[in-house]
Amino acid sequence: MSFAILFLLVPIAAIAGWWLSQQRLTAKPWLEVGAIGDIADTGASSLPAATIGLGVFLAVVSSLFALFISAYFMRMQVADWAELPAPKILWFNTGVLILSSVALQYAHLAARRGRMEDVVDGLIVGGLFALTFLFGQFVAWYQLNTAGYFLATNPASTFFYLFTGLHGMHLLGGLVALGRTTDKVWRGPGLSQVRLSVQLCALYWHFLLALWLVLFTLLTPWVGQFAVVCRQLLT
Repeated sequence: MSFAILFLLVPIAAIAGWWLSQQRLTAKPWLEVGAIGDIADTGASSLPAATIGLGVFLAVVSSLFALFISAYFMRMQVADWAELPAPKILWFNTGVLILSSVALQYAHLAARRGRMEDVVDGLIVGGLFALTFLFGQFVAWYQLNTAGYFLATNPASTFFYLFTGLHGMHLLGGLVALGRTTDKVWRGPGLSQVRLSVQLCALYWHFLLALWLVLFTLLTPWVGQFAVVCRQLLT
């Protein structure tokens, strides 16, 4: 069990440690002596504060899901685990989320080239696809409830609702930011502000897509079969 947790957390800790090492946290620029223009570069990050903040937030979210995923694998080894049939609509939802991420990437590229009309189109289309994804997730919940799989039916169903619910909450938060970004583009502020906002939205959407692909892989039945084969090989 501890090995599974380390396997998931060590790469995240390594990335966080590398990023912190690039920030020159041990530098003491306030101790430098001389004219302002003569002070040497401390090597601190030139990234905007919003970009750094989003990076820290994504690292925290990744750690949270890594812990849940490690608990998922450990819980699968208990005898009362009952495999949950994955609703077929999850395949449709996955495709819709991919299209949403593609639309946000299109908006990002359009913002870099100064095509504001294409930026608005990309943001709106990406938001509509994201709303379709959320609606599809509710349909998946309804199908499971109709089939008799409720939140407390068995541990597998509990993890299904937990994973999809947490992911959906983060997507809802992203939709709020996406709406504010779309409003900012319509009001026509500086091009640099628009580029940064669209870039951060696209980055967040790509992260949500990658996270969902991991969760989607875990929630399909073949993962449970693979875990059984691994346990048989280890015993």
